[in-house]
Amino acid sequence: MIAIIDYQAGNQTSVRRALDSLGVPSRITDDPQILRSAEGVIFPGVGAAGQAMARLKATGLDQEIINLTQAHKPFLGICLGCQIMLERSEENDTQTLGVLAGQTIRFKNGVLDEAGLPIRIPHMGWNEVRLTQPSPLWAGIDPRDQFYFVHSYYPAPREDLILGVTGHGHEFTSLMGRDGLWAAQFHPEKSGPPGLKILKNFYNYCKGHSCSVKD
Repeated sequence: MIAIIDYQAGNQTSVRRALDSLGVPSRITDDPQILRSAEGVIFPGVGAAGQAMARLKATGLDQEIINLTQAHKPFLGICLGCQIMLERSEENDTQTLGVLAGQTIRFKNGVLDEAGLPIRIPHMGWNEVRLTQPSPLWAGIDPRDQFYFVHSYYPAPREDLILGVTGHGHEFTSLMGRDGLWAAQFHPEKSGPPGLKILKNFYNYCKGHSCSVKD
């Protein structure tokens, strides 16, 4: 079973529907015991970093997420749930979880695209992800596949954590982490068959890696 973290600031239902379509059992929860016993955890998110961190701290989920990742529970962050994995966000000048080294940065006004026009902020729509390191998440993904983005901020992790990049005025990190701990700036649950393939790859990884987290 995949646990989807419920912290009142995410797109949990969309993720659950995507998993349902794959026949993957899942549960939306903020119960630490369920998170610890799940085969893997998905941390979705939309909204603002400051508000999301306040909710995580109020419920104790901030420390629970840190504990899960330190115990090598298979983990996937999505969009805001990707950005919050880093140490700090420019959005609301927020100290975030610090699970991965780096910070979240806002797209700068006035940056030009390939046609010489100012980029749109937020970055919204479909775009490719160029893989820079191999990842089990990417099994069966065509380099021409596109994924759905909607964001004004992007992750800037430590270089060795960069797994994939996307262009929007300049290249930014759109996939980061390490085996068993991934964070995607795009929305796999809203990205059609390629996104569903990524979620299925995550579940397949979870099934092959048992991990129990103690209190």
